[in-house]
Amino acid sequence: MTRKFTDNKLVIASHNPGKIREIGDLLKPYHIDVVSGPSFGFSEPDETEETFVGNAYIKSRYFVEKTRLPSLSDDSGLAVDALDGAPGIYSARWAGEAKDFRAASARIQAELIGKTGTDQGHRAHFVCALSLCWPDGEHVEFEGKVFGTLVFPARGRSGFGYDPIFVPDGYGVTFGEMHPDEKHRISHRADAFRQLIQACFT
Repeated sequence: MTRKFTDNKLVIASHNPGKIREIGDLLKPYHIDVVSGPSFGFSEPDETEETFVGNAYIKSRYFVEKTRLPSLSDDSGLAVDALDGAPGIYSARWAGEAKDFRAASARIQAELIGKTGTDQGHRAHFVCALSLCWPDGEHVEFEGKVFGTLVFPARGRSGFGYDPIFVPDGYGVTFGEMHPDEKHRISHRADAFRQLIQACFT
């Protein structure tokens, strides 16, 4: 099911400044007044589902109920093949309350010791699930992915989260070393947004 977005304002249902910034950049061409969830002073809901899409819907529905405005949420994470898809939906939780992704990246590196990878490194992919929810209860969901390999130590200062340890297929630099415009073009979030834009904004 698709529905055209005709409202003037959209809440980004996230407390992650990096995500809010990226989503705002991706929606900029559509001249929508984007407001962040934290600006309303609400805490984040508990993410109790076992999938990215399920947790994205929890967040978008929560902010719709709180604000009575259309809300867009993103639930995303890194899935490492050799770790059976971990950290996956727990990607943010691995970073702890301090959002220390350097420590989370070090944990991934430690857990990969003794695991078989490839000549280029360990295979992994990022997943991004988007959930757009309206006050009348209607909602749409999309999921995007980007595949690549992990590198250690981390490289680059751009992006956020696990970006400095992820080299997307076809590139020799990490997301952390990549210009934001290039990352926006090829990322898992860009993949999900292409689907969202085609369905709801064009």
